[in-house]
Amino acid sequence: MSSPTTDPRVKSATGHWAARFVANGVVLTDFEEVTASLTAWEDWCSAWSARAAVHEDLGRKALTGGHLLSAGEHLQRAGVYYHFAKFLFVHDPAQMTAAHRKAVDCRNLALPHLTPPGERVAIPYEGKSLYGILRKPNGVARPPVMLMACGLDSAKEETDAYEQPYLARGIATLVFDGPGQGEGETDFAIRGDYEVAVKAVVDFVETRADLDRDRIGLWGVSLGGYYAPRAAAYEPRVKACMALGGPYDFGTAWEGLPDLTREAFRVRSRMATLEDARRHAATLTMKDAAARIACPIYIMNGKLDRIVPWRDTERLAREVKGPVELLLIEDGNHIANNRAYRWRSHSADWMAKQLRAS
Repeated sequence: MSSPTTDPRVKSATGHWAARFVANGVVLTDFEEVTASLTAWEDWCSAWSARAAVHEDLGRKALTGGHLLSAGEHLQRAGVYYHFAKFLFVHDPAQMTAAHRKAVDCRNLALPHLTPPGERVAIPYEGKSLYGILRKPNGVARPPVMLMACGLDSAKEETDAYEQPYLARGIATLVFDGPGQGEGETDFAIRGDYEVAVKAVVDFVETRADLDRDRIGLWGVSLGGYYAPRAAAYEPRVKACMALGGPYDFGTAWEGLPDLTREAFRVRSRMATLEDARRHAATLTMKDAAARIACPIYIMNGKLDRIVPWRDTERLAREVKGPVELLLIEDGNHIANNRAYRWRSHSADWMAKQLRAS
């Protein structure tokens, strides 16, 4: 095993996101071994892809042997690892794209064998499609559904751990890659008026007879913690909203972002320079939208967040029009993933109450 890296990009990635990796499905020993083996950021994608391949191989062998539950577990984990291989690796599009395809393939292979199983869906959007994963709780006819908006560097291949508390409480989950996210990175740039994408997803829900169109919730994490309340301000069919660790104004937060995050935003916004990206970031704002939010909203972040100022969370709660549940976790980092037990179950209970889930 190599000596600890001096590459500031690797240190930044591990320092900011270690708790997230483990909370969302990476085995702690794998995290320690892979990150300790790195001497430079340029090795990040290949190292994580190699460890992902170990889990993928276990999953494919389990499939061949007819051990379907095991196959689902292994392949789901492989998808998470491949996702983290590519999540901020925007400087090498070929490696990033290859890892992303593997992430999508592994989770798609896992879907029929998860508990409950999942369904890949295509959502019509601007002449093309947004892709999502729909999972419905076992034994519930026409359940309420929670739409899940990912962040800047997250995607639907990462969200199994986020989905589980809601599925267990009788709520279907529909996680989707929006503009500039996951499979939406190829065809669409990041946009501040994310309500346009959410409208397309809600329209899709209304075509599904197996979902209750009158009980739709909306959830967002990190930059998705901006996307969700922004959309809730303009989409009246959303009955409850959850905003986790989102910025109030991304332009204001710009200077405090890690370098890797700023560069990923530039690439996924299709901006030529970081200065162009900074100006585009200023279009992601709740300034005129917050006061339009009338549905119940749950707003959470950790007060040790080094990426999004926690006072953005407090400001959003102060300005919304509807009922607010505000949770600030004193010793929580970004999204309080280091204290996930403080909010994941609590937030699921809150959403179940809002959507009258069984």
